[in-house]
Amino acid sequence: MLILPAIDLRGGRCVRLVQGSYGHELTYDVDPADVARGYAEAGASIVHVVDLDGARDGERANRQQVARIVEASGVEVELGGGIRSVEDVRAVLEGGAAYAIIGTMAAEQPDLLAPLVQEFGRRIVLGLDISDGFVAVRGWRESSKLTGLDLALAAAEAGVQRAIYTDVIRDGMLEGPDSAGAAEIAACTGLKVTASGGVGTLDHVREAAAQGVHSLIIGRALYEGRFTVADAIAAAGA
Repeated sequence: MLILPAIDLRGGRCVRLVQGSYGHELTYDVDPADVARGYAEAGASIVHVVDLDGARDGERANRQQVARIVEASGVEVELGGGIRSVEDVRAVLEGGAAYAIIGTMAAEQPDLLAPLVQEFGRRIVLGLDISDGFVAVRGWRESSKLTGLDLALAAAEAGVQRAIYTDVIRDGMLEGPDSAGAAEIAACTGLKVTASGGVGTLDHVREAAAQGVHSLIIGRALYEGRFTVADAIAAAGA
């Protein structure tokens, strides 16, 4: 199981939101590029980055920091947040990101998925953010009428290969991700599913690996020193 350390950006700074709430923000006094470099040196092969300003406002406000992260890490970077058009996807991928995470656009304009996959292949990743059983959109502030399985099936039919599954209510809570839910989506769709939201202990990492989850995103626990990227990589292979 791959470990994907996370960097969430707001106003150019590293932050974490609790349950996706912009009113409950944890800010960390660290440089995003330095954090990314450290993750890569610890063995991460992909760094997961979210532009929270972009997710909320629909405009990619942290371009400069993302570019610094790509340059500093020297590994693949996946980016989500504020990617709402085909032009945005092209700009993100041409700007150095290895993967573009499509959430709101996939839910609201699913017909665009197949053409994007035809153009960019596996570099298109589905962002599957779930709140009360339905797909959350626009920075998790609104709910669609799609279930997670509905959208995952549509994405798989369009040729998407990987999805990032986040249970919004668990995000930032350190009480464990919904690894079983991620594994169920994978079993029903054939997608490679990355679990995200709530990892707080190495036991959570081991449980996700035991469920057969393809990869796991970890954020707050790393910032707060509960364990290291190297610890998580070791637990993922245990």
